[in-house]
Amino acid sequence: MKKGVLEMLVLRLLSEGEKYGYQLISELRERSQGMFLLKEGTLYPILYRMEDDGLVVSRWSEPKGKEVSKKYYRLAEEGRDTLAELEGLWEAFSRTVDGILEME
Repeated sequence: MKKGVLEMLVLRLLSEGEKYGYQLISELRERSQGMFLLKEGTLYPILYRMEDDGLVVSRWSEPKGKEVSKKYYRLAEEGRDTLAELEGLWEAFSRTVDGILEME
């Protein structure tokens, strides 16, 4: 289940603005209170796939001083549409699961 949710969460974070990979990893860890402890080997294939699918676009930053160049990702218009669709599906899924769990 975690795998299917990760794409939606990454899209959600990117809906707030442009971010680089380690920033996404850190924000997911912090906002999930440690439930999502992603490694780069998990996140980057998701980002690459979403880029191939036209959901996100990327750009490299210009290095400043000793800082290395970073690859920043942002939502493409198709990514916004996909996020809205995924959030709707998640809400319906959550309601259904909650309803089943609350049955006596």
